[in-house]
Amino acid sequence: MIGLLILNVSLFLLSLNLGAIQISPSEVFRTFLGEGDSRQELVLFQFRLPGIVIALLVGMALSVSGAILQGVTQNDLAEPGILGINTGAGFVVVLYIFFFQSSMGSLSGWSIYILPLFALVGAFLAALIVYALAWERGIEPIRLILVGIGVNAGFSAALILFQVQMNPQDFMQAMVWLSGDIWSANWNFVGATAPWIFLLIVYSLYKASPLNVLTLGDDLAKGLGAPVEKERIILLLLAVSLAGLSVAAAGGIAFLGLVAPHMARRIVGPRHERMLPVSALLGAAILQAADIMGSNLIAPSEIPVGIVVTIVSTPYFIYLLMKTR
Repeated sequence: MIGLLILNVSLFLLSLNLGAIQISPSEVFRTFLGEGDSRQELVLFQFRLPGIVIALLVGMALSVSGAILQGVTQNDLAEPGILGINTGAGFVVVLYIFFFQSSMGSLSGWSIYILPLFALVGAFLAALIVYALAWERGIEPIRLILVGIGVNAGFSAALILFQVQMNPQDFMQAMVWLSGDIWSANWNFVGATAPWIFLLIVYSLYKASPLNVLTLGDDLAKGLGAPVEKERIILLLLAVSLAGLSVAAAGGIAFLGLVAPHMARRIVGPRHERMLPVSALLGAAILQAADIMGSNLIAPSEIPVGIVVTIVSTPYFIYLLMKTR
């Protein structure tokens, strides 16, 4: 964890330096002390810092969400993107913009604070559909994944129906955002999402012990006196809420909730008291690194951070798919 904290701080400082307008470490330091010029203050405090904070929080939230889903469903391939939760949240957000906002760039005032609520509604709707369709005298892991893939495809098709009715600029913005993009990097949006993500992550860490018990299977968990259904519902609500808020802040970033928990499990083992915080720090580091790569590889153009994460994570996902029976 100390190593991961150092890595995250290093990536944080690197993100402040790199970009279309490069600022040296000494200039960053002077700007934080109030000795920088107005241009440097504008770039750092209004453009870069909000985006970095969102990347940190979303990386942590998606990783913790994926770890919880894998533990509750006892399925190593469970992840908000694969189960259709991200797409469901994105679908309802696009509906909100389509019917209540003139364009994707017109979010301001109270609409910034309302947007995460719509994302949560979409995430819970998708999760409810997946759970209902996958239930057959219990939840069977492979059936859950297959139903999630189907629900994901259904929401994706519905998304396209609404996107093609948007004006060309909004259509392109929606496409980029849904592929995973920190689209509203300002302090108002940080204020609308960051407190909830932080509180949910802290509460998830508090629920590490019940999650350990649930991974033993329902029969053994009941034998140990655990309220299985109650704890499962609470943990699923936590995972879906974290995923929905992440979509509101950074679009549909796939595979991060799959890769980070697996890497954390290999490093510190399966006990969630250690695995959840390590997974959160890994997710934050991966998303920060992806954001740096996407912003600088083909500068001045940018690659959406979700596409970078997908390119890096897909080989690992295929490896897991081949190893999972």
